[in-house]
Order: sequence, then C-alpha cells, then structure tokens
Amino acid sequence: MKNLPVIVGITGASGALYAHTLIKELVKRDIPVEIVTSKWGKYLLNHELNFNFGKNPQKFIEEQYGKNVKWTDLTWHPGMDMSATIASGTYRTRGMVVVPMSMGTLGHISNGVTSNLLHRAADVTLKEKRPLILVPRETPLSQIHLDNLLKVSRAGATIVDANPTFYQGAETIQDLIDSVVARILDSLNIDNKLVPEWGIPKEFQDA
Repeated sequence: MKNLPVIVGITGASGALYAHTLIKELVKRDIPVEIVTSKWGKYLLNHELNFNFGKNPQKFIEEQYGKNVKWTDLTWHPGMDMSATIASGTYRTRGMVVVPMSMGTLGHISNGVTSNLLHRAADVTLKEKRPLILVPRETPLSQIHLDNLLKVSRAGATIVDANPTFYQGAETIQDLIDSVVARILDSLNIDNKLVPEWGIPKEFQDA
C-alpha cells in the first residue's frame, strides 16, 4: 500500500512548536508530509521558532528536518497556490492536521469558505471523508467559536484541543508539547510512545 502523506496546515495562532514537533514525528516514521501555511502561519514560524525561509522555503524545510529528507517526502506549498496537489480530492492523503488553528481559520473551515490553499485542503479532506484533525489554540472561547467547533465536529472533523496533560510527570515544555502531539498521532491511527498510557499505580488502586 502506498505510504500516503499527511497534510499539516499551520495558521497564526500561537503554538508553532506543536506543528514543528508533529512534522518531526511524521518524518521520523517515513510518512510524507505536505506543509501549507496561512500568511500569518509563516510569520508565526519565524516569530516563535526563528524560521527564516528566505527565497527558497522548500530548501529550508528540507534542511530543517534532516539532510536525508527529499522533496517527495516533505513538500512546502505556497499558501495561495490553488493548483497544488492537495487542492484536489483526486490526490489521496492519510488526512490533514491544522495545528495550531486560529479562530479565523476555524470560521472559514466550518462554513466551507475557501480563500486560501489551507482552507481548500481542509474542505477537500472533509468532503472526501478523510481524517481532519483541528488543534485550536485560543482562550477564552466565544459563543461563535463554540458554535463553529460544534459545526465542524458534526461535519466529521476531530477536535484535539491544545491542552497538555500533566499526569506523565512532565519536566519540560517539550514534554507538554509531546502530550498533545501524541493525541494528534493517535487521531491519525499512527502508533507512538510520546507519553505513557494512563494507568493508576497499584498502591493507589482499591483492593
């Protein structure tokens, strides 16, 4: 069976490290990745991770995620390129993750409004009934945000809130990031051991 790619959409909501970690985990498993950002998603990567794409984003991405990574394994798509493969349902993928997801992007996706490639790729993922994992990073949430989350969930998307866990004994920010990325990978049915499975120690269990 062909090793189908995962689309990773990155928007301007704070939390670039979630996307960065997810991409590294996918590449580590030899899963092809198709990256698309909104205008502010690209800014976010620069602002939070010091990513300087220069004039050749594709080359930068390849260098960032490993010298052995080829463009066929890790592809950068300009945010307004509606001729890209991921704009069509005929291009098969394993699914799509939007991480972090801004509330503006949520509004577009939940209402079927496609004004850039990220919106279109998410729309295609929904209509083709492929996994669409949305990772909102916003608080507090307004009634409009909640309505849009409910609407897109009913349409088939999975909402994985950027809400880290602490029971695993997290010691670093990366540990907290990993706890969210683990749930994203779980939602894509991709095995991972980023965090230990929940289990109550025997000494705390009832006899």
